[in-house]
Amino acid sequence: MASVNEGRIVVAVDVGTYKTVSVIAKVDEYINVLGVSEGKSAGIRKGQIVDIEEAVAAINNSLEAAERMAGTSAAHIFASIGGAQIECLNSRGVVAVSNPNGEISSTDLARVIDAAKAVSLPSTKEIIHVLPRNYTVDGQEGIKDPIGMTGVRLEVDTHIITANSIAVRNLEKAFSEVGVDVDSFVFNGYASSLSILSDTEKELGVILVDIGAGTTDIQIYTEGSVAYSSVLAIGARHITNDLAIGLRISLESAEKIKLYLSQMPQKRVIRPDDHEAKKEQKASDEIDLAELRLPEDLTKVSQKTLVEGIIRPRLNEIFTMVGLEIKKSGFGGQTPAGLVLSAGGALTVGVKDSAKRMLAMPVRVGMPQNMKGIIDEIQTPAYATVIGLILAGSRMGEEKSLPFGFSMPKIPGMGGGSGKALKKIIAIIKSFIP
Repeated sequence: MASVNEGRIVVAVDVGTYKTVSVIAKVDEYINVLGVSEGKSAGIRKGQIVDIEEAVAAINNSLEAAERMAGTSAAHIFASIGGAQIECLNSRGVVAVSNPNGEISSTDLARVIDAAKAVSLPSTKEIIHVLPRNYTVDGQEGIKDPIGMTGVRLEVDTHIITANSIAVRNLEKAFSEVGVDVDSFVFNGYASSLSILSDTEKELGVILVDIGAGTTDIQIYTEGSVAYSSVLAIGARHITNDLAIGLRISLESAEKIKLYLSQMPQKRVIRPDDHEAKKEQKASDEIDLAELRLPEDLTKVSQKTLVEGIIRPRLNEIFTMVGLEIKKSGFGGQTPAGLVLSAGGALTVGVKDSAKRMLAMPVRVGMPQNMKGIIDEIQTPAYATVIGLILAGSRMGEEKSLPFGFSMPKIPGMGGGSGKALKKIIAIIKSFIP
């Protein structure tokens, strides 16, 4: 077992519409990945649980495989939460500094954030994040960390992200049936932004667009902090559906073709007067799909038809909706660092060109940074959320004295401990009850 000085063990589970990913990592200055497992999601639609038994089985399979690889057991995890039910608002809190000398302490910070949390919410909503944007001390604005400063009045501007209480309860129930405690839920878009956005981009102002299978998450940063969050109920799965309908094939075959197209080298740009190259291009427009061995026996298909006829219109629609969200946020003119794409949808063929054309801003595809260990499979935008969860978990756990993710022996009834062990004990006791 690692000592506290050697780094903290964090366990993260990203429950998506298409895949469920579990990662166990030790965090010091790097994210040292010890175990990783990806499995097909079940019982999840558009980021929300629709069949709890199927979701439990998918989470359990993914988590157990990661545990076997890491050689450790998970008792506490950090989990992602998404879906179109995610909403945001910006709120302000004000308190008087409690210290008679006027020195601001961490207690004052906690009080002012509590004051900002006092917002009117419907009974179906609950707060999952209160992210401080900046502080004001006696009228002096733009302070990032006021601890130790002197003042009488402390104010804070916060960004609050809320989720549907029922969605949160269902996720909690699924994880408790797997036998682990959720230390915190983290919004997908926020987790992805932690793993792929640089401090410079956040300071300049940047838009993160996380294109998952069922939903697209948007996070807008201005002056180093989150200013706006949103979720669109459209994602990369819609592109797969379009391919399936357009080619009259199954969803599984359409997904294979989409991934195959995304991995192919991009065509070079041809000058109008280069007739030889035009002939070559016409001949090479046909893509050979024989190696995919599709059950529909589809072997030849036109790349132009697939990319320009089916995939591009759907990408254009996604980025048109992103553009409307940016306009709605009111922060559109404050993001000179442009757009950063993440999640599996960021690997779709032609996605950067479509984003540039529809939004007229610089676009890059983001990769998770600062990783070592078993990272061959996960150095792609598709794992941005789960790596962000690891980072969020390590930051939230810094005040704790023990590394997260270890099953600590506890006295029954005193809290903590391994959920799995407790479930087994209860099952054994129940078996003796007539």
